[in-house]
Amino acid sequence: MPPDTFERDISDIVLIVDDIPANLSLLHDALDEAGYTVLVATNGESALQRARQSLPDVILLDALMPGMDGFEVARRLKADFVTHHIPIVFMTGLTETEHVVAAFAAGGADYVTKPIRPAEVLARISAHVHNARQMRQARTALDAFGQATVAIRAADGKLVWQTPLARSLLSSYFAVSGKDAPARLLAWIDEAIAAKSQGRSPNQLVCTSGSRRLLASFHDQTGDEEWLVVLREENDASAIESLVAAFRLTSREAEVLYWVTLGKTSKDIGEILGSSPRTVNKHLEHIFEKLGVETRTAAANLASSKMRGPAAWPRNENGSGETHPAR
Repeated sequence: MPPDTFERDISDIVLIVDDIPANLSLLHDALDEAGYTVLVATNGESALQRARQSLPDVILLDALMPGMDGFEVARRLKADFVTHHIPIVFMTGLTETEHVVAAFAAGGADYVTKPIRPAEVLARISAHVHNARQMRQARTALDAFGQATVAIRAADGKLVWQTPLARSLLSSYFAVSGKDAPARLLAWIDEAIAAKSQGRSPNQLVCTSGSRRLLASFHDQTGDEEWLVVLREENDASAIESLVAAFRLTSREAEVLYWVTLGKTSKDIGEILGSSPRTVNKHLEHIFEKLGVETRTAAANLASSKMRGPAAWPRNENGSGETHPAR
């Protein structure tokens, strides 16, 4: 038994799809001895079913099978939201360029040629299982820490994966339930890419729903040509609580400072809080003293850096602080 067998995660599952018993036997024995959990399927339909049920870490897929061939199986796996993330290694005796291109076009991550050489297959499988495990651990960590994170495929704007919290937020703000990313989110990604290409920091996407706000942070494009976006929901109450804790302000002082970060004037704040502009300015004097600043701008910048989540919401040209409506 190979020395790394005991270091391997018990959940390392390989699904072999081949209609030739001799190939199945050879690969099954080699993978089983190497410590993998091995599943087999002898046709396309059973392969799709077992992949969906067991979610293997890697699929070894014969390119040419009677009925549904491996290329079609791969296309269906990649079109299914449940199985699209599973790496597919094609097995083929066809080495012509057109067939290799067809394998990758169908969603293959790699290929091996027949006759099968177990040592080569094990080396390829090991690399793909390692990558799959790292991705799985990363997603599990995001789930555990309650992160609302989505990955969007650059080529077609499809949601590749999302944490439970991200799924909930997308449903709440955009009524999204399928695989298509919201048009507003895709438009914002295009704007963010354009800003980065010009050396500017991308603005945060802001959508509103009552007193709640959804903000997005762009984490660039991954090596798999996917956009990684982190979503965060904020509301007036949580932001104000953050200011109270950060600067030891009274609740009313925190409210005044919060609206200052949104670009509101003393008159605006007075109307919002039911106070006079003079009273608001008195609160501001105490706020400046506690923060160790002398101007509204300095106070707003300092407060923005301390509020939970992203900095203060982007302001319009008139400084109103109003945000984009949810679409």
